[in-house]
Amino acid sequence: MKNNFPRLIIAATQSGCGKTTITAGLLGALKNRGLRVQPYKVGPDYIDTGWHALACGQTSHNLDSWLMGTDNIRKIFTDTAADADISIVEGVMGLYDGGRDGISSTAEISKLLDAPVVLVIDAKSMGTSAAAIALGFREFDPSVKLAGVILNRLGSASHERLIVDALNKVGIKVFGALHRNDEFVLPERHLGLVPTTENFAVDAIKKISAAVESQVDVDALIEVARNTVPLESFIHDKKISPVVKIAVARDAAFNFYYDASLTVLERLGAQIEFFSPLADETLPADIDGLIIGGGFPELFADNLERNQKIRHEINHAVEMGLPVFAECGGFMFLMNRLVDFDGRSFEMCGVFDGTATMTNRLQRVGYVTARAGDLTFHAHEFRYSVADVEEDLFSCRRLRDGSVFTAGVRKFNAVGSYLHTHFAGCPELARAFVAECLKRQ
Repeated sequence: MKNNFPRLIIAATQSGCGKTTITAGLLGALKNRGLRVQPYKVGPDYIDTGWHALACGQTSHNLDSWLMGTDNIRKIFTDTAADADISIVEGVMGLYDGGRDGISSTAEISKLLDAPVVLVIDAKSMGTSAAAIALGFREFDPSVKLAGVILNRLGSASHERLIVDALNKVGIKVFGALHRNDEFVLPERHLGLVPTTENFAVDAIKKISAAVESQVDVDALIEVARNTVPLESFIHDKKISPVVKIAVARDAAFNFYYDASLTVLERLGAQIEFFSPLADETLPADIDGLIIGGGFPELFADNLERNQKIRHEINHAVEMGLPVFAECGGFMFLMNRLVDFDGRSFEMCGVFDGTATMTNRLQRVGYVTARAGDLTFHAHEFRYSVADVEEDLFSCRRLRDGSVFTAGVRKFNAVGSYLHTHFAGCPELARAFVAECLKRQ
């Protein structure tokens, strides 16, 4: 069955153009009009999705052709967008940037979804050249449906007129022009934008949404989204009655999860119960497995250290054979110690014998193919830490340069690594984990 799925992609010429700020503002403006808005993010980013959810009140889903495979992009999109009045997809980096050969670029996702693209151009220190840039982006790949542009960081009304006139001459529509305002910049941290749990987030979204409403032609964007071609809906496997109970750590320290990835576990018979390693002193009762995702444990290391009871219980549960799957920040939490950016050392769970140390330089970033026995899956790395743990569980190859390395460690039934995964792209990995959980019963 085909549905219209009104949809629009907000892309940019490069990172740092204000793409997330404008996307969040547009989401808020659409919500304020009473529309049901469904947000998405191209690529593996966990933090931008938090801003999306804050702006429109809906869980934002990642669309990453490397992590989940191209066949799953439309399936996840049509499944999650079915009840929305409009769906807004935020791109990643520049429109044509992604992994090697354009894997998981915004352009690739736009073609998979047959969705129109609005290009954000940072016009600071630029005049007529902005039109040349937009023209180049339009002509580079005519199969990408470039609907028009939004200009950002303009200095004055005359600056705006100069660029708009140049864009009109080459037949490129301008949907909006935002002038420079420091209040519209979302602060950044070592992993990108700061998490939305911080206090200023709500006020920032309100200001940005008001600016987009007044300086962008939101009605025209809605019209473009509604005129997209219909997409075929897919029939998904229904969730089965729970057969295992899996605890998932989720709080300010651990919140890097793909909602669609957890849905795969639920469709395999997992009952998910969230808990907080920061606030809870015990694990949920009668669990068959434990997942600890990535996040910002380095920012809450003192609080995690103070919660001795939960750390000791996790360590004991691992010794008793509980299946545990830990990624990046969760992996760091399971080590003996964590050293923060200031060089302070904190006790962690002590499952894996080693120390995770934060650094001021990005250590790893990019897509990875990982293998363990007969199992092969795609993953992603992004970290500012190093660990002295001997990792030899997975044999890995980086997509960017083909370099090989080993990753991951196993102790009893606990597996941890710096790799981020998506179960939609490798359901075999999810099935293997659920199968291990079943053995506990």
